[in-house]
Amino acid sequence: MAPLEKRLEPYVLLLSLLFLTISYSVSRGGDDERTQPAYYQLEEAILESEMRRGINIGNALEAPREGEWGVYIRDEYFRIIREAGFDTVRIPIKWSAHADINPPYRIDEDFFKRVDWVVNKSLEQNLITIINIHHYEEIMQDPFNHRSRFITLWRQISEHYKDYPETLYFELLNEPYGELTDEKWNELVQEAVETIRETNPTRKIIIGPTGWNSVYNLKGLVIPEDENIIVTFHFYTPFEFTHQGAEWVSPSPAVGRKWLGTEAEEKTILDELNMAAQWAAQHGNIPLLMGEFGAYSKADMDSRVRWTRFVAREAEKRGIAWCYWEFCAGFGAYDPDKGEWRIDLLNALISEKHYITVETEYGNALGAGWYDEGSYALIRMNATSWGFFVFDHFEGLGPRDMVIDEGTVEIYVDESKVIKAVWIIDYVKPLAVALICVVACAAAILYKKLRS
Repeated sequence: MAPLEKRLEPYVLLLSLLFLTISYSVSRGGDDERTQPAYYQLEEAILESEMRRGINIGNALEAPREGEWGVYIRDEYFRIIREAGFDTVRIPIKWSAHADINPPYRIDEDFFKRVDWVVNKSLEQNLITIINIHHYEEIMQDPFNHRSRFITLWRQISEHYKDYPETLYFELLNEPYGELTDEKWNELVQEAVETIRETNPTRKIIIGPTGWNSVYNLKGLVIPEDENIIVTFHFYTPFEFTHQGAEWVSPSPAVGRKWLGTEAEEKTILDELNMAAQWAAQHGNIPLLMGEFGAYSKADMDSRVRWTRFVAREAEKRGIAWCYWEFCAGFGAYDPDKGEWRIDLLNALISEKHYITVETEYGNALGAGWYDEGSYALIRMNATSWGFFVFDHFEGLGPRDMVIDEGTVEIYVDESKVIKAVWIIDYVKPLAVALICVVACAAAILYKKLRS
């Protein structure tokens, strides 16, 4: 006879399906928050779009000239990206800097050849490859007078790439904002999609809302009736953390803000991701792409890793594909000088492991890092006294964590965690120092009197 576990498998499966059916029914009805799902799943959408985990090669072709912003795309980058575990590359391109300003708005042939080379190298690695129109600032300021040029650029681009594999995707425009209002943008989207469809009837087209591709502006986006549309949004919440010290932001957010993954910090992110996923569900489960997200390098690395991992995993739970911003510049997960990944950022993006860290004002904690779920992380303070301070205890321990001895704990790994080392003043030391000083001063005074 088969073991009990084997004989019970059909019943377990049946009960699981029943549970999922009931859960779905509950999540569809009522306004009671307790009956609402924790997040909106769009798993079918992500399968349809084929994208899952991607990365932007930024600061290169969207610069006025490639290389001016410190990045020149090397052929091997695409192999490195694919071997790391990514399936998608987004290539921002400033076409407007390489096209005539007057009709017929001809795109420079040499620039086309350079983009061809980059796109081909990406496709050779079986990467879904996204090209867009990036940093077209003029159309943000004057949509009316740049409408014709924008449409003509897409007519040339779509004609040029009409015979390329379907794994080349078109993204209409990066982060529309300013004078490009919802009404004007929706009209432009419709015309651009129709133009592309003249030569590319089934290619994936990515569009995003106004307000710099904000999730809050999704409600104003009108989607063309087209089954090959993907909707994108960008995610940099909280901006004061992700853009701290950013030189191009005025005023630049102050450096020093941490992201510890507190309940309040996580809720802010979850609210916005739920907003995007709920909007997509209400629009026929349209595929979503979080086309940019990242934290600038002036934030501390532990915070960047915690934030990046949390955003990526929570997006995936909701069936949202993503492209990290970006590969090898100010936000970069890859160090081009050393020719290697910044491994903690790469793990945050790709690894299923959990990140265990310790916040401490004094000394250092040993043992922080990446751990498999269900394992234990051995955390030890390298010193339990520091000047006038002594280590007192670890804060944030769970019921399955174990205190081994003074300054040593074992953390049960069931999620990424931050524990805090709490230090207190050792009053004996300052009193002893004060007493020594008093005795020394008294001795000096007595010695002086005896000498006189």
